[in-house]
Amino acid sequence: MAIKERNQDPVIGDTINLRFISWNGNNFANVSEITKVETYFLDPVGEACATSCDKTLKETFLAASITNGSVGNYLLPLPVASPTYVIGQYQDEWHIIFAENDPVSIITQRFQIFPNLWFTASIPAVYSFDFRFQPNRIRQGSRKHLIIQIIPNVPRATDLERYYTNLAISSDIKISIEQNCGPCAPAEQDLRLIVDKELVTIRDKVFAFYQLDTADLDCGIYHVWFEIEFLGNIDVSPKMQFQIF
Repeated sequence: MAIKERNQDPVIGDTINLRFISWNGNNFANVSEITKVETYFLDPVGEACATSCDKTLKETFLAASITNGSVGNYLLPLPVASPTYVIGQYQDEWHIIFAENDPVSIITQRFQIFPNLWFTASIPAVYSFDFRFQPNRIRQGSRKHLIIQIIPNVPRATDLERYYTNLAISSDIKISIEQNCGPCAPAEQDLRLIVDKELVTIRDKVFAFYQLDTADLDCGIYHVWFEIEFLGNIDVSPKMQFQIF
């Protein structure tokens, strides 16, 4: 059905991007070896436990299933198909050898598979989303994440609100940035466009994180806006501004 991050409310049939990121000191660093990754179903009786739960092994993936796209960034695409996977809480355990001759360390992370979210109505989808982001002032030469929040603009405390919140979590969000003013800003809009509808892949519920490197950007004011597609609609935010100084 769809490719989602672990915190994008995946459902049965989706593929979940299970990511593992490693640093050494202040730098991304590859580990010596990932021997395997195991996925476990967490017993519903122990769902609320903070440290340990009864667990059932679901699958084991060897190193060949894991990609290393950039230094310190590992990815295991996990198709969650029935009957192997059901609705509930899961744990992925990464068996890591950080440096040569080190013992195997087990790093645990969690994800959840949600039920399908059906909703019916007598009218089309007429509600929309608001967007917020921070920071709006960035020192030139900085490399920072823009933190984007998607806010359902619907009546409060209703099933409809919960439904639209799930849409905000599970739908793709795109970012565009253009230069508004600064040294020798081109008059043509397409030449001022820095980012054009780029998919924001780092997601955590209704938040999205886009890393912006300002080292090669001029000082000045920039427009930024966001786009989300849902239920056959496309919602484009107003143009907002941030400053590089």
